[in-house]
Amino acid sequence: MDESSVIPGRLQATFVPTLASLAWWGNADIEAALTALGLPTGTAATCRLAVPVDATTVTPRTVEVRVAGLAEALPALRAADVDGGECGASVSAWRQAALLLDDGDDASWAALSAAMPTAAHASLCDNETAIVTAAATLRQFAAVACTLRDLATAGIRATLRPYQTHGVTWLRALADVGGGILADEMGLGKTLQAISLLATRTGSGPHLVVCPTSVIGNWRRELGRFAPGIPVIVYHGANRELPTPAPGPVVVLTSYSVLRSDTADLAAVAWDCVVFDEAQQIKNATSLAAKAAARLPAALKVAMTGTPVENRLEELWSLFHVTNPAVLGTRARFRQRFAGPIESGRSRTAADRLAAVIELYVLRRTKAQVATELPPKQFSTVACTLTDEQTRLYREAVADAFDTGLGSGIARRGNVLALLTMLKQICNHPAQVTTVDESRLAGRSGKLDRATEMLTEIVADGDRVLVFTQYRGTGELLSTHLTAELAAGPIPFLHGGLNVKRRQRLVDDFQTGSDAAPVLILSLRAAGFGLNLTRASHVLHYDRWWNPAVEAQATDRAHRIGQHRTVNVYTLVTAGTIEDHIATMHDTKRALAETVSGNVEAALAELPDTELRELFELDAIGTPQWA
Repeated sequence: MDESSVIPGRLQATFVPTLASLAWWGNADIEAALTALGLPTGTAATCRLAVPVDATTVTPRTVEVRVAGLAEALPALRAADVDGGECGASVSAWRQAALLLDDGDDASWAALSAAMPTAAHASLCDNETAIVTAAATLRQFAAVACTLRDLATAGIRATLRPYQTHGVTWLRALADVGGGILADEMGLGKTLQAISLLATRTGSGPHLVVCPTSVIGNWRRELGRFAPGIPVIVYHGANRELPTPAPGPVVVLTSYSVLRSDTADLAAVAWDCVVFDEAQQIKNATSLAAKAAARLPAALKVAMTGTPVENRLEELWSLFHVTNPAVLGTRARFRQRFAGPIESGRSRTAADRLAAVIELYVLRRTKAQVATELPPKQFSTVACTLTDEQTRLYREAVADAFDTGLGSGIARRGNVLALLTMLKQICNHPAQVTTVDESRLAGRSGKLDRATEMLTEIVADGDRVLVFTQYRGTGELLSTHLTAELAAGPIPFLHGGLNVKRRQRLVDDFQTGSDAAPVLILSLRAAGFGLNLTRASHVLHYDRWWNPAVEAQATDRAHRIGQHRTVNVYTLVTAGTIEDHIATMHDTKRALAETVSGNVEAALAELPDTELRELFELDAIGTPQWA
């Protein structure tokens, strides 16, 4: 960048494609300068841009900017007088680009690209070794503007955040390559972005959305709310009927269970766009759901998941095998080139190579990057003690398992998993493994007593809380106990055994009901995704899951767009037990890029009996690993 193109004190404008926004900078009082020109002041932020340090050198710098989305910036730019005065040439260039959107030809765009000052496209590439070219920046600018125009034409009843506009623009561009993965962190509005994609594919055939059963109601409501002009068909339950060919878009909603059972019927339809919501449901390439998903014919396939990799890299391959199989090739080739070197050898070279291969087909944003207005999450690990009854049951379970023998091969893995499950349930409450003293719950589990104390305090403060457990029996026990102890009415439990209407009623009551119970107990698997429960400002994980990504998804039922309070996240860990090992494992897995690790049960099953018993024995574990 020529230093003369950035005159100190003059207002500059840089288009930042990943934010679908213009970043104003360079003036000592940016807000006053923008107000004087009639330009939107946007929001205060910082941005990494290429800035000159002298006449021959530029360097990446963190710059104080005001960020304005194109939706508000474009009309103001067209009307503003920005030539000369306090404005740099970059502002004039973007005004000219805004005017060209109306009637510019190829020659005009080419001339603007050739004359565009570097400050106008000083946005850095990911590795900060280069900036986006003027021509590429103008193409991205025009694509965002086209998306905004089409959203208005389609009648989308929502004001998209700039990063969401970028997401819709990116999704629309996927049509050129066949498909990809929208991997935004939970709570950033993937559903709205997908609805915007479907609504702007005018003149196309029917669209299909495949999602968990518990989320069908949410999709139907969101489509009616944001795109009321699009007909919606729910292909679920009895008397299912697919649409007959007809002009104009229609969205068909179905579940992964129906996809498995009605594969042939669904594969007989020429879909325009297929969206797989909560696509971790098809992360296992050998599963019936994944095989059925791969059979669906579509012009565009989009997988949406906040966790494209939960346990193994082959889960990523499975998603690509459904959405764009040519990208990662055969499963054997993927194992050889990427999965093996990265998971076993921790190869940075292979990881970088994989990132480069999938870059065009995966869009991943976190709340910290694009939703800085969200309040923070506060994490606490809460120590719980074992009662004498729990201690006796725990030691007996370990002794019985090793005295009987864990076996070998597949049988050994099953026996290790059974022991882990029993020990975790003992930590939850003895009633999970014994019928002794069934009528009494209080005083028998240190974890239950501690959770009751915490929930009583939260409810007394007038707050609301989500309580997650992976076991249905534990959820039912908690519901019974807390209903009796909290004096807050019946405490509901949302789990996979409830039908769609009942689940949705529990969610609606909790989120908007005036007389709803302040505590909602949820099954981690049935309710760990797809639900908006921002009325809660507390999340309590009663027991641990093997993968922290699953817990993070559950936590983000409360920590998502619409939340205005700090979300307090509590994790209960019973000291001196296998739960300490799980806590340590979680910390280790968080340190690995993209949460890639091997299968935990399989890894434990490979340990010799001596090491495994030392891991499980109460006296051998000692001080909690997280302390």
